[in-house]
Amino acid sequence: MKNGSPKQRQKLTVAAAAAAAAAATVPEPTTIDSIGEDLLNNILSRLPAESCASAACVNSSWNLIINRFLTLPNLSSALSCNPCLQDAVDEVVDKVLARPIRPQFVMASIGPSYDLEEAHYLITGRFGCKIPVITSISYGIFGQDANTNKFEEVQWNTMKDNQAHEDLRNVDEGVLVTVGFLPGLIVDLIPLKKARVLLIEDFMRSITDLSFSRSASSPMGILLFSDKDIDIKPVLAKLDYAFTEETVIVGDAGSRFLYQDGTISNRFNNTVSSSAAVALLFSRDTNKPPGVGETQFHVMLSTGVSPIGPIYKAVNVEAKFRDNSTQFMARTKGIDFYLDGETILDQIYDELGDHTHSQTLYVGVPKMRKCTFGDVRTSSMCMHEFYLVLRGDNEYLYVHGDGISDFDSFQFYHANPDLAYASCNDVSNDMKLLKEDLKHLKNDDHSNSNGSMHMHKKSVFGGMMFACYGRGKLFFGEPNVDASPFLENFPGVTFSGTYCNGEIAHGDYSFYIKESKGQSCIRCSLHEFSTVYLVMSYTPPALPED
Repeated sequence: MKNGSPKQRQKLTVAAAAAAAAAATVPEPTTIDSIGEDLLNNILSRLPAESCASAACVNSSWNLIINRFLTLPNLSSALSCNPCLQDAVDEVVDKVLARPIRPQFVMASIGPSYDLEEAHYLITGRFGCKIPVITSISYGIFGQDANTNKFEEVQWNTMKDNQAHEDLRNVDEGVLVTVGFLPGLIVDLIPLKKARVLLIEDFMRSITDLSFSRSASSPMGILLFSDKDIDIKPVLAKLDYAFTEETVIVGDAGSRFLYQDGTISNRFNNTVSSSAAVALLFSRDTNKPPGVGETQFHVMLSTGVSPIGPIYKAVNVEAKFRDNSTQFMARTKGIDFYLDGETILDQIYDELGDHTHSQTLYVGVPKMRKCTFGDVRTSSMCMHEFYLVLRGDNEYLYVHGDGISDFDSFQFYHANPDLAYASCNDVSNDMKLLKEDLKHLKNDDHSNSNGSMHMHKKSVFGGMMFACYGRGKLFFGEPNVDASPFLENFPGVTFSGTYCNGEIAHGDYSFYIKESKGQSCIRCSLHEFSTVYLVMSYTPPALPED
């Protein structure tokens, strides 16, 4: 029989069905790709930066997922006070690279006990030669401790009399590293070179040419670091004239630093670079890929100086270039003779009730500066400039720096902790309004557990702070006053900063002068006893309509 009997055929059918059922119960081999995209994204986003870079090379699906969360804004920062420089650098770099990030720039601040060149070498060695890096010596650092994850305010003992103060660190050791990726922006590093004079025009031309080549517009922001031994005021006046307040300009005017610019020349040159100043330039990327939102900067200032005494006019002004100072006498309303420095200071300190003459004083001078840049015609701006008072004798008043001319008006200013405290509260209120306006980060139902995907709300993702080294615990009587506005409004968001000797923030700060003599706008770019806050926010691209 060709096909067998009916009974035989029934047995074969039953056997075939049993074999098929047995085969169906054998499980398919399980791979990591079968766990689902959301869970896979959660796993990959927790990898250290170097491991994440390797994972992106595994296959196209992993590469797509990793690139998706690497295009989100990221500011990562950590500090360490380990007395061993090598260990301190390793601790902070390991911390900032503990999660995936695609660094566009690196800023490092170190204590004065460390060797600047060695620190710069160690830090650039960890990040490679393709990333712009600035390493500077600061007066103190703020940030999250790499080991404890607690926010720390570290202020080193930089008092000129070299006497240790119990509220300040006697050992000037510590490292702060901040790494950033800002979607929609391109970051470049531009040095200000010095020959016999500062090459300001070349510096300005480099900024504008590069920014316009990137975005056909003015830069989004400039982070500026200048050497403590140069007069940065002419540079700031030129920047203030060339760019509106839409271009954020902040930084540290009194540091020592080294840098690498991240260009091809660095890859074949192991020497370190220094200059009179250096700028991190943030330009809008007009060729940004689809799905990338917009990074925005917000600047706030807490001032800490109050005017005191009458308005004077400087006379018999003489600049002393050897010691970078200026001496002059003064006149004031109702007095028809010249006042010497000792008489003036006695009057000011008497008004302050300071009979020991121990308080720090500045003179504030509104200066009409003639500015020009490129083909733009010459124009005048009223700039308010501060000069540290050094001393007074029976002839002259002496201030640090030059730039004061005969018949310039000036007024004294003194550090005022009550004003600074109130100003910090004002900044906190401004940040609260910003938070409400931006609808601080909330995730939709499709977000993964660590919040790194599907950002549909505006959010603040990071902040930086540049605070005068005269502030801090010794000034306020308690720690973290300057940091509190950000920490209270944006808990858990990356925030770091440094103590400076000259805080940069350009804008209209007419409140410094009570009598502006008809000036509708008084510019000021270099502040004293202040804290400058740079808050970073991100607006995701609009979601496509269903």
